[in-house]
Amino acid sequence: MRTRQIAGPEDERDVASPAGRASLETADVDRAAEPEEEALTPASDTSRGCLYLVGTPIGNLEDLTLRALRILKEVDQIACEDTRHTQKLLTHYDIHKSLVSYHEHNEITRAPELVVAMEAGAKIALVSDAGMPLVSDPGHRLVTLCVRHHIPVIPIPGPSALLAALSASGLPNEEFLFVGFLPNRGGERRRALERLRIEDRTIIFYEAPHRIAETVADAREILGDRSACLAREVTKLHEEFRRGKLSELAESLAERPARGEITLLIAPEESAGGGSQAATSQSIAARVEELMHQAKLDRKEALKVAAKERGLTRRAAYGQLVAAINQPQTEEEIDPHQSDE
Repeated sequence: MRTRQIAGPEDERDVASPAGRASLETADVDRAAEPEEEALTPASDTSRGCLYLVGTPIGNLEDLTLRALRILKEVDQIACEDTRHTQKLLTHYDIHKSLVSYHEHNEITRAPELVVAMEAGAKIALVSDAGMPLVSDPGHRLVTLCVRHHIPVIPIPGPSALLAALSASGLPNEEFLFVGFLPNRGGERRRALERLRIEDRTIIFYEAPHRIAETVADAREILGDRSACLAREVTKLHEEFRRGKLSELAESLAERPARGEITLLIAPEESAGGGSQAATSQSIAARVEELMHQAKLDRKEALKVAAKERGLTRRAAYGQLVAAINQPQTEEEIDPHQSDE
């Protein structure tokens, strides 16, 4: 179609003439050679290599997304926790790619090697055995190195055990705190739980089957008999959800131990004013000292925990503390005139 829109006022010519048509054709070619709008330009420049963080199934192989499937087929190399485990996934989808191990025992040396490869133009996918990489899995060192070297890091979202368990738990989900794995040793685990006393959000843990009974018992003693959900083998053949108070979960585990991958969710305290048995059986000064020594909290944080256990404001709790220890306020103590949180 002939048009005169490209002809400016100082370049009027007869578009019907051969010279005019030639001029228009040349202009159209020049316009076609111009780059498209920036909206069509990829957000990340992957011409020099990049790192994809690919979410993989947590049990059901059908949960692999179409985008993840495409990326795994297109990358030059796949870094994974266990090459044998990842090979099963690739074999299921008939993907043939070079695999390299990347786990907590070799990431100090492996991460720089992968960065060098990406700087040379390689596109590498990082996967964990299940779920999203870096969520209670190795990969943080590699990502930080990529960021430092200006290598694009592209997340490919996928299945997540904690989100799947939360959605089906029946517990409050407006706000939640993901803790991951608690310490293996009992004393350290109990101190970690002590620090969570003041949490008013649903708390999510990953736990091993041989420790789950001890963790539930410790949580009941320290956090109180809260509502909870134990999600086991989510998306797998033997998927199971056990719901109830922590005391009921403890009884269930005693009768029928849990096996497989476990996610434990604990709801916030139902009544902030009730106070726990530990809180009412000792003075606030004694409780503050106990929290400082056992949970390694500073005095301000310990007082905040003790106040919440008793349903008191921090100002009121501070007044009781000062009266109990019979000493004047110092500059290091909490300012009683600050607003209550």
